[in-house]
Amino acid sequence: MSSTATPEQINAVATVVLDPRAVPVVQMGDVLPAVAPSQLTVASLRARFANPPVWTPEVRREPRIADRTPAQAAVLVPIVLREQPMVLLTERATQMSTHSGQVAFPGGRVDPGDANVAAAALREAWEEVGLSADFIEVLGALPTYTTITSFIVTPVVALVQPGFALTLSPSEVADAFEVPLAFLMDPANHRRHQMAGQGADARQWFSMPYQDGAQERYVWGATAGMLRNLYRFLIA
Repeated sequence: MSSTATPEQINAVATVVLDPRAVPVVQMGDVLPAVAPSQLTVASLRARFANPPVWTPEVRREPRIADRTPAQAAVLVPIVLREQPMVLLTERATQMSTHSGQVAFPGGRVDPGDANVAAAALREAWEEVGLSADFIEVLGALPTYTTITSFIVTPVVALVQPGFALTLSPSEVADAFEVPLAFLMDPANHRRHQMAGQGADARQWFSMPYQDGAQERYVWGATAGMLRNLYRFLIA
């Protein structure tokens, strides 16, 4: 795709952001095995990050549609230690300038005052949803993921002890909810979408729709891509 987007390309991407469900599914589920429950325990997760395996991330970047200076960002991948481990996710506020209304991890730009990407992820989690660092144990980070909006995102994976109380920043977050880690780490729940086109125009992404009672939580795009990489890391 060219470095400067045409109006048609911008409109196409805007449509996808508004309704990603309308983009065809080219693969439903996967023949890959789910991560075993024994690998999702606190001890196993700590051991995996302490002694990481040799592995290859499946998704590292999305196609860029316009020239924009890349920016470093960090997100927190919070695994809440309930009876079954849960992943805390947010729904971005509709007035956000990028990825508005999408399901996301708490996170944002790395500021000059942040000591490192983990510090940035913790700060953003506090600012966006009021998740205190007192409840958080950082395990480590996954490889960066570059978004279509030119953010180079480092996913910081952490364990979160229950007992916290969230306070959402309404200018950034419309909702916060939890999805079972086992659901997200089962490729049977992963869908691969592809836009029509050839070469770089044939944009692909994953989705992991989760039925939360009567409400569907539509996990897709960068968030689903980073979760797919977490799957690859844990299954390696």
